Amino acid sequence: MSTAYLDFEKPIADLEAKIADLKTLPGEGEAGAVNVKDEIVRLEAKAAAQLNDMYKRLTPWQKTQVARHPDRPHFIDYVNDLIEEFTPLAGDRGFGDDHAIVGGLGRFKGESVVVMGHEKGYDTETRLKHNFGMARPEGYRKAVRLMDMADRFGLPIITLVDTAGAYPGLGAEERGQAEAIARSTEKCLTISVPMISVVIGEGGSGGAISIASANAIGMLEHSTYAVISPEGCASILWRDSARAADAAAAMKVTAQDLKSLKIIDQIIAEPIGGAHRDPMRTISDTGRFIERALAAQHNKSPQELKAERRQKFLEMGRNLQIA
Repeated sequence: MSTAYLDFEKPIADLEAKIADLKTLPGEGEAGAVNVKDEIVRLEAKAAAQLNDMYKRLTPWQKTQVARHPDRPHFIDYVNDLIEEFTPLAGDRGFGDDHAIVGGLGRFKGESVVVMGHEKGYDTETRLKHNFGMARPEGYRKAVRLMDMADRFGLPIITLVDTAGAYPGLGAEERGQAEAIARSTEKCLTISVPMISVVIGEGGSGGAISIASANAIGMLEHSTYAVISPEGCASILWRDSARAADAAAAMKVTAQDLKSLKIIDQIIAEPIGGAHRDPMRTISDTGRFIERALAAQHNKSPQELKAERRQKFLEMGRNLQIA
């Protein structure tokens, strides 16, 4: 279990620190040991109850913080547990390779698939290597190449989204960042094979939708999905990034909001305290969603898959206009 606590989790951190201290105390005789054990049990129950209550009432900004937790399972964790014989494929055949989007071939439940997603990295070295999950144009062009390959060979596509957004650097803009994102989004909407996407952390802007315009879209319970980060929105609207909490509430970034707006299809429950408190359970539940979603697409023709995907996104616009 993760020992990194978010700011709003300080009461839980204090309780769990007391529990850890008590567990290191030697019992002074049988009666003393019993008293310490009873106190540990009482504090553990109190911490569990507070954590449960806290996570039932998370604000959109708190959910954003949970979605960004550094110990949440990453793309590579899902691949290691859900995908057999994963073979990564590199490069866009035009400029180079981008490590923020990782993709390749593998087997999911015995079926050959193309799988790709954002990898943020888990320490300083890997975060720099993967550019914190913020892809450059060559990352989206690699995604297009992989989707073309999946289309050619009739392979379902699985994508896992976890990015603050596309990389906004000068070099990325010079190499056609906007065009690359648009081409990747277009490819999602025109392929003839099933595509399943899951937002496992942050779903930021075009960097997310460029590989998430799918037949079925799931979100982990405490993940977020938005056109811009709350800080960016606050900077534009109020010229004050400190109002990020206000922006998060107004933007409807949570899985619950997006399910009600019919932007996503299903919310995948997380363990109490977030995905990082029980990564294996989170990955397993995500795998079950992907398995069911793929099964629902298997008997559909290429024409049906494309038409339903197109209709799905047209309906989003109609629903939002009504809302």
